[in-house]
Amino acid sequence: MGEHGLGGRLADIAAAERAALVREIDAAGALVADPRWREAFATVPRHLFVPYYYVSGAGGYERRWCESSDPRGRERWLRGAYEDAPLATRLRDGELLSSSSQPSLMALMLAELRVEDGARVLEIGAGTGYNAALLSYRLGDANVTTVDLDPEITESARRHLADAGYRPSVVTGDGARGVPERAPFDRIIATCTLASIPPAWIAQCVPGGLILAPLATGLIVLTVRDAGHAEGRFLHTPAFFVPLRGADRPEPEPVALAGIPHRARESDLFRFLLALTRGALDPQEAYALWEREGMPERERYGVTVGPGHAWAWLDAPQGPYAWPLPGPEAAAERA
Repeated sequence: MGEHGLGGRLADIAAAERAALVREIDAAGALVADPRWREAFATVPRHLFVPYYYVSGAGGYERRWCESSDPRGRERWLRGAYEDAPLATRLRDGELLSSSSQPSLMALMLAELRVEDGARVLEIGAGTGYNAALLSYRLGDANVTTVDLDPEITESARRHLADAGYRPSVVTGDGARGVPERAPFDRIIATCTLASIPPAWIAQCVPGGLILAPLATGLIVLTVRDAGHAEGRFLHTPAFFVPLRGADRPEPEPVALAGIPHRARESDLFRFLLALTRGALDPQEAYALWEREGMPERERYGVTVGPGHAWAWLDAPQGPYAWPLPGPEAAAERA
């Protein structure tokens, strides 16, 4: 067998598609800061981490599978595995439970970690194992830990990683509690949307370390000051991930947008503000602020976390615009 378990023509397709994916990610500028990430995406075979996935269509979801009896079906699966797109990997009653993230967004997040050789990284949300493999390529297996609540997810991630030749620490457990037995970490990266930042992550991160996580519909990068404090700003890019999971996680109440102008309702930046200030501002208040401040980009917003409290803010932590985030009890939902 040739290219990572594939034979003949499929091996050639995999190599060509992976090279094309790297060129596409590179063109977006995500790999400029650290060329070693380019090597990682060029080397780690994504298709080993998505032996099947689901593609949404008019009639529901189509399953693409590496062992399809139709050669054309296997080729569609392989080419799709290297598209710069998120891939749905686990569904239950039509609900998305797990996915492989869009590679260009993964590259952006990995580059924003600003890792150095020897850095110890904790990933919250094991997914398919692909992100952990990229981290292992860059930093070495011994420096990478990935955790997920679902034992089926961690077992399949562990198997995919082994098939690709990587053996980081894969832990089944509550991601919101971190992995204390493997701490301290220099970096923590989450691949699931949060309501707030779990205190355990700050406590398990070294002073000066970074936490990068999806929050609202953005990506927050926090610098840890000490075991109880962290602060940082959002990146420019939108980001949509599967939420932290737990049986006690309440479903968010729908937001009534009656009276909000159409251009605001359709604006990604306004929807980000609504998500960030949910429970603190009603939509009319959020709209008034959004208009008054010139439709602020995500980079103008930030988050400060202290013992027992956390707040989001516009422009400055002690400025006139600040809103409480859910407390530690909300952040302790399981991942």
